[in-house]
Amino acid sequence: MARATLNDLQAFVVIARECSFTRAAAQLGVSQSALSHTMRGLEARLGVRLLTRTTRSVSPTEAGQRLYLAMAPRFEEIELELAAISDFKDKPAGSVRITASEHAANNILWPRLREVLPSYPDIKVEITVDYVLSDIVAQRYDAGVRLGDQVAKDMIAIPIGPRLRMAVVATPGYFTRHSPPTAPADLATHNCINLRLPTYGGLLQWDFEKDGHELKARVEGQWTFNSSLPILRAAQSGCGLAFLPEDMVQKDVADGTLVRVLEDWCQPFPGYHLYYPNRREHSSAFGVIADALSYKG
Repeated sequence: MARATLNDLQAFVVIARECSFTRAAAQLGVSQSALSHTMRGLEARLGVRLLTRTTRSVSPTEAGQRLYLAMAPRFEEIELELAAISDFKDKPAGSVRITASEHAANNILWPRLREVLPSYPDIKVEITVDYVLSDIVAQRYDAGVRLGDQVAKDMIAIPIGPRLRMAVVATPGYFTRHSPPTAPADLATHNCINLRLPTYGGLLQWDFEKDGHELKARVEGQWTFNSSLPILRAAQSGCGLAFLPEDMVQKDVADGTLVRVLEDWCQPFPGYHLYYPNRREHSSAFGVIADALSYKG
């Protein structure tokens, strides 16, 4: 049996991870047809099918999953060692991949890193916005950003922002047509703007607390979005009540564009943390990013 080349195996690992020839081809810098030809050749040489292909998706077979689980960590180790070579340069260099929520990406990662990266032209940062709580090891991210109580115990976590609060807001015009709620139970009579979560397709519950009493409200309304910026836009347009991070609406509340209600029911909670596996050795480029994001307050 002819031996599989490292390039063929690396191409397979990327396809199995992405479950897509399109995304894998883009990452590897080759055409989809060339990548498909490479996989057919690899399967022929091994004498076993590695991928199940349909018109909509690609997934590893049982044999393919076994090969992926064996090969992916080894390629990751090789890439980490190659990245570590950058430590010998005068300036840190290399790529840093981070997964974060939309709010964290817009309000912490972007403002902090845009001030730092001009001083390190050899560092590249890739930020993926999602709400899925991705497995950063399986997805080969260098780090993730999540709220403090969402970080797994086996991860190293460093705070990158202050404690957060949510805010319930609507326009003054909305409150001319509806009485402002004075308790979470009053939300049942209001047009509330929902956030659709990617995990199981559920809607975000609105969490409240007052005098030690916690309450989770399920709200209803005409509008549902899967990210926070459209929710803010809908609230600004008078479409209903929104439940958003306090810092997203602070300016609108200050200038009177939005009115805040139920403030005494919105208590602070643990802020964002940068987290990463404690067994991984990171490059100097990652050290620069982690230091820039570390919360000094």
